[in-house]
Amino acid sequence: MFIKVAGRDFQPATMMLIRVLLAAGGLFAYLAWTEGAGATLGRLRAAGFAPYALGVVNAAIPFTLIAWGERHIDSGVAAIANSGVPIFVVLLAIPFMPGERVSRGRLAGLVLGLVGVGLVVGFHPDGGWIAVAAASACALAAVCYATATLWGQHLVAGLPGPLLALTATLGASAALLPLGLAQAPHELPGWKPLGSVVVLALGGTALAQILFYRLLVGFGSARAALVVYLLPPVAVAYGVVVLGERLRPTALVGLALILVGIATGSGAVRLPGRAAAAAETA
Repeated sequence: MFIKVAGRDFQPATMMLIRVLLAAGGLFAYLAWTEGAGATLGRLRAAGFAPYALGVVNAAIPFTLIAWGERHIDSGVAAIANSGVPIFVVLLAIPFMPGERVSRGRLAGLVLGLVGVGLVVGFHPDGGWIAVAAASACALAAVCYATATLWGQHLVAGLPGPLLALTATLGASAALLPLGLAQAPHELPGWKPLGSVVVLALGGTALAQILFYRLLVGFGSARAALVVYLLPPVAVAYGVVVLGERLRPTALVGLALILVGIATGSGAVRLPGRAAAAAETA
């Protein structure tokens, strides 16, 4: 919802540049307060390249894709298209995490979830090809988030979550700087778009990154990605109630398939055969 409102006065790259810059400032202030400014600067210098590069994958690219997508589709549809993150986490874990076992339930969940994403992305009779492209951009952002989740799980083993969040936002800021400046508005934006960017930066980025890396440390990438369960219902409700968006039945069917796919693939819901086998074993 806040991306949709901010998009009234900001181009995508500029909006997200301000978002990650403000988030980086908030995260630096937090670390300087808890550990000292000098110690924080020293740890930033010693962090290496990878934590900064993570910001390109988990912020610069997906943030901009979603912001561009929401210029052509409703925020609720964008959230649903983006909700396949846990599906892509499982899919990407297969080649990159050799220990991951692909059970029948996980495979069924993958198929259901991907069908749901495809349904949301591919059915936009009124919007034409640009709406399909916009929904595809939001789905591609989900692939970026899934990649960043697996990569972040690896990096957070060597860096504290708040420091990793700060390096990532700084890396995203550097990546977005040229295009963000080129797309800067010529007139002062309204207070609602400005306020929306501030909320995105401090709540939806700085605080969210700290919490997410804490989840990665405590629960791993597959379970941490399940927070995406919360995204579509909240976004759809805000879009319909606050922004007056209209939700198509196909989007709801796609959302249902995605959520059932996530539940099945994560083991929260068992297939009938698996449930019977588990009962016999018990």
